[in-house]
Amino acid sequence: MLVVALLFLAACSGAKFIPKNDKLYTGSTVKLTSPYSIPQKAQLQTELETVITPKPNASILGMRPKLYFWHMGEGKSKGIGHFLAEKYGEAPVLLSQVDTQKVKGLMTNRLYNNGYFDSPRVQTKPNVKGNTATIDYTATVQRPYLIKTIHFPDRDTLLDNDIRKTQAGTLLKVGEPYNLNTLITERSRIDDQLKQNGYYFFNPDYILYEVDSTQHNQVDVYLRVKGSIPPRAAKPYVFNRITLNTRYGLTDTVESIRPIIYKKYRYVPDEKIFKAKAIINAVFMYPDSLYRRRRQDQTLSRLMSLGTFKFVDIQMRPARQKTDSAGYGFLNSSVRMTQLKKKSVRAEVQLITKTNGFTGPGFTAQYRNRSALRGAEQFLLNLVGSFETRQGGGRSNTGVEGTTGPVLGLTSYELGVNSQLLVPRLITPPLPFLDARLSSSDFQPRTSFGAGYRYVERRNFFQEDFFNLNYGYSWKTKITNEQELRPVDLQYIRLAKTTDEFDQLLAQRPFLANSFRQQFIPASSYRYTYNTQVYERRRNQVYFNGGLELAGNLASAVSKLSGTAANAKGRYEIMGQEFSQYSKVDLEFRNYYRITQNPTSGNKIATRVLVGLGLPYGNSEVMPYLKQYGVGGPNSVRAFAPREVGPGRYRPTTTNVASRFYDQVGDIRLEANVEYRQDLFPYVKGALFMDAGNVWLVNKDDTRKGGQFQVGSFLNELAVGAGAGLRVDIQFIVIRLDVAYPLRVPSGGNGGGAFVPNLAIGYPF
Repeated sequence: MLVVALLFLAACSGAKFIPKNDKLYTGSTVKLTSPYSIPQKAQLQTELETVITPKPNASILGMRPKLYFWHMGEGKSKGIGHFLAEKYGEAPVLLSQVDTQKVKGLMTNRLYNNGYFDSPRVQTKPNVKGNTATIDYTATVQRPYLIKTIHFPDRDTLLDNDIRKTQAGTLLKVGEPYNLNTLITERSRIDDQLKQNGYYFFNPDYILYEVDSTQHNQVDVYLRVKGSIPPRAAKPYVFNRITLNTRYGLTDTVESIRPIIYKKYRYVPDEKIFKAKAIINAVFMYPDSLYRRRRQDQTLSRLMSLGTFKFVDIQMRPARQKTDSAGYGFLNSSVRMTQLKKKSVRAEVQLITKTNGFTGPGFTAQYRNRSALRGAEQFLLNLVGSFETRQGGGRSNTGVEGTTGPVLGLTSYELGVNSQLLVPRLITPPLPFLDARLSSSDFQPRTSFGAGYRYVERRNFFQEDFFNLNYGYSWKTKITNEQELRPVDLQYIRLAKTTDEFDQLLAQRPFLANSFRQQFIPASSYRYTYNTQVYERRRNQVYFNGGLELAGNLASAVSKLSGTAANAKGRYEIMGQEFSQYSKVDLEFRNYYRITQNPTSGNKIATRVLVGLGLPYGNSEVMPYLKQYGVGGPNSVRAFAPREVGPGRYRPTTTNVASRFYDQVGDIRLEANVEYRQDLFPYVKGALFMDAGNVWLVNKDDTRKGGQFQVGSFLNELAVGAGAGLRVDIQFIVIRLDVAYPLRVPSGGNGGGAFVPNLAIGYPF
């Protein structure tokens, strides 16, 4: 009903709110014409479009709801109409408000900046249709001026010599069109190169260009250093003294505490919290070495990534009256670090939404020590608990009569404790290739040690104890790349207590009995993540996550090589417990394409593809239940309840919805989602989406007919749903309501039947 109401309010185009003798301005177009070929025409056209003002009123599918809200509050100083107008309204943008002369001037300026010096012309033409109007801008240009020659400074000075050394990487190319933005970028490039070679006080504004355009359609570019720049900007600098102060604050200064000398560094001691070695390992600036901005940035990044400081800055000052015979200056550097509290305790209440459809309140209490061993090692101890109920809409499309209505009867209690020690270095045998790459990385590699216990009670079914022990590494070579390697990832799940109903379910389904029995998992895993969402202004953002998990292979090999006898079922055991053996691959691809040029716009098309494969072999006939896939729910195929799809064409025969929950899992997952997201009002966004997916079995299972993966038929077995949603996004939390309708049911049931609401926290992907 809320969606219908919003669409009703938005139905007005806003044209009736326009004063007489005026029109509603709805936008402009830009056209480039020339008797000659225009280099990079699309890019130039986009640049011209950016100078068009004002922006027209925002529209949603041709409707302008903000105009409607503005009209509701017009002339009112209080009341609901005034509130809606102030909060969500937008005054109409009129044709009379468009200053075409100003826009034409800005466009002409942009054309000059791109080398079109021969009298470029911009013409305008208004197009009126009813109460609305648009403006067409047509820019006519001749040939652009091309760069004929490039001249770098030729004086015999230390600065000019170092500038000439950067010429090999110049962005200015002979034969390319003149472009002011390229000249500006070239200045920044030269400045960066100089900063990498000691010129701490140099500034890109000290570089100027002289351009000779007297030749026909050609220019000579002369790069010069301004005649009067500060003397300190004209010479490179070497570090004289580097002070590391981990006690920096409003009341602490270097002068108030006597520093110690450690490996030529002046270290202001705080040995109760940090060893000097732990800090120096994160510093890439060295006494008696040339200043390089890259090393300064690395030092800042590494120190902040330790997670022990809330503030880090680096202060540089020239050493007084100190210059060597080669003309180099000397810098005194002070690295100032303000600590976070070493020990902290935090507790919070959460609303938990899991991929298996369980939702409910939870709590977390955490103790953190940010330098447990005086080397910036972080120790975390977490206590967690939750009470969850499976949410979602069931329906008769499964082919089982009497299963309509909400999926109830599944509740879960969890209580657990886990600990983790994060060490800010790799504790591993020497790996020259990896060590060399990470030693120059901006990001701190980590070694992690973890252990935990979790108690789970699935009401009316079973109680389980989960134990885990792991050891691994994580590192980044770029801001977009992250890798995690866990050589040791041990999990043991003990089925502590079962009900008669669950025992009967296991007796009827051998695959389920096997998947719950083999719950000792000696695994190793590797995961790689590539994410360009860190570049918030990028129009097209990509996310990829790939993981490989191998379990039981080493244990199986050791058992065979040592001559260990298998048990009566032909399986090997470790300390009397059968272990799982499998390989598992998970791939996730996401793409976010922003429709508009505005970097703050939330109007985008988001897509996701999930591919998963678990292959049991050797000591296992089936994948452990914990490692199997399910499809459906608020973060999956939203037209179906969690684990209501598959495997394959399998149609459950039981009317017990809670029992069916354990059937509809598989070893293979394929899922795809596409979603159009649109800003509606401040903090409110809308979405249209379509989802498809299913799970399948690797091996045939007579109790789940039609569940095995078949190359020739799997596409026809995809569950498909579509729908719309609203999201309230207030930065620290996103409340999402999606309503979906099933378009295809793989089991061949009644097909659809009901809309499925999904209330969740956060975006689906």
